[in-house]
Amino acid sequence: MRTRFAIRLHAFLERFFPERRLFLRSDTDTRFIRLRPSTQLIAFVGSTVIVAWTIVATAILLMDSIGSGNFREQARRDQQTYELRLNDLSDERDARTEEALAAQTRFNSALDQISLMQSELLASETRRRELETGIEVIQSTLRRTMKERELARTEVDGLRNVSTDTASAQGDASPLGNEMVGVLSDALQETAAQRDEVIASAKLALRSAEDMQLEMALMEEKNDQIFRQLEDAMTVSVAPLDKMFKAAGMNTDTLLEEVRRGYQGQGGPMMPLSFSTKGGELTKETVRANRLLDQMDRLNMYRIAAETAPFANPLKSAFRYTSGFGMRWGRMHKGTDFAARHGTPIYATAEGVVVHADWLSGYGRLIKIKHEFGIETRYAHLAKIRVKVGQRVSRGDRIGDMGNSGRSTGTHLHYEVRVNGRAVNPMTFIKAGRDVF
Repeated sequence: MRTRFAIRLHAFLERFFPERRLFLRSDTDTRFIRLRPSTQLIAFVGSTVIVAWTIVATAILLMDSIGSGNFREQARRDQQTYELRLNDLSDERDARTEEALAAQTRFNSALDQISLMQSELLASETRRRELETGIEVIQSTLRRTMKERELARTEVDGLRNVSTDTASAQGDASPLGNEMVGVLSDALQETAAQRDEVIASAKLALRSAEDMQLEMALMEEKNDQIFRQLEDAMTVSVAPLDKMFKAAGMNTDTLLEEVRRGYQGQGGPMMPLSFSTKGGELTKETVRANRLLDQMDRLNMYRIAAETAPFANPLKSAFRYTSGFGMRWGRMHKGTDFAARHGTPIYATAEGVVVHADWLSGYGRLIKIKHEFGIETRYAHLAKIRVKVGQRVSRGDRIGDMGNSGRSTGTHLHYEVRVNGRAVNPMTFIKAGRDVF
């Protein structure tokens, strides 16, 4: 079978690869090499494989070269896009900073204007009380003058009747009667002069009362204008702060109550007013002024709370967010990660006391700052700690440098905010503060 199969295979190969002889001649001899069909087939298959491998390898190299070029181009485009995005974020951050500074300036100007308006309001109210007292004095003087005028008229009429009766009884030729008439005439003239003087004084008092009433009306109009300006200023100042604390998830009533308990001193311009001069019910202006003072007190307490709550950003230089608050890799990520260069300054986000400044497990070098209202902030993976336990820091104080300590895959800051021991999203505070400051 093998021989017959070999013969058939040889005959088949002869059709495509007939036997050939390769002659090799020299000066003295001639030789040839016999190329069988099987040998030619092997040479053909080997050559085909080599050529095919060369083509495939060349194609792979070309495709790899083209793909590498496209990948590098794509990487370059991604890098440019990333750099443009970083520049945009940096410009936006600078714009936000400028807006915050401008808002703080406007806020301080509003407080100064409110203080000035309050002083004007108190001065105008004092002037109004003085005018009320002056009007009462003028009215009492006018009443007394009118009474004296009536008495003088009665006295003149009596003297006139007495002089008439005396002249009739004694006759015109009596010297004593003449003297009596002269005395009575002088008394009448003096009484008439006093009457004229009383009437003039009464008219002057009436004009003064009218002038004072006009001045009081103007003063009330001015007070109403001051009240409106103060109420508008309070609305513009208090509403954003109230919105900011509510956006941070804080109960404003509880917050203000805690601030009020911590700052219980009384006295000064924030005390409630009582302008009533008659000991009766408070006037409309007094109630309105007390309501404004309550709003100013609320604004002041909001300002105190804003100073002690972490509404600021822990970084002032260029950075990018690498991980947010929430689930990550099947576990809860309790903070926000900020990536920047190694050694980037880290700043306190609010006033507080340092309660931890050392290495702590996976946090690496960690700083904990305790603030008011049960709030605590944490700054982890630091390269250097610049504060000590027990040290009081203010917002914007440098407390450390960004690093890669602890369980970390690269240089970044892990920033946490905890309220009564429960971790909350730090960006809630940062965004709320950014909208106001």
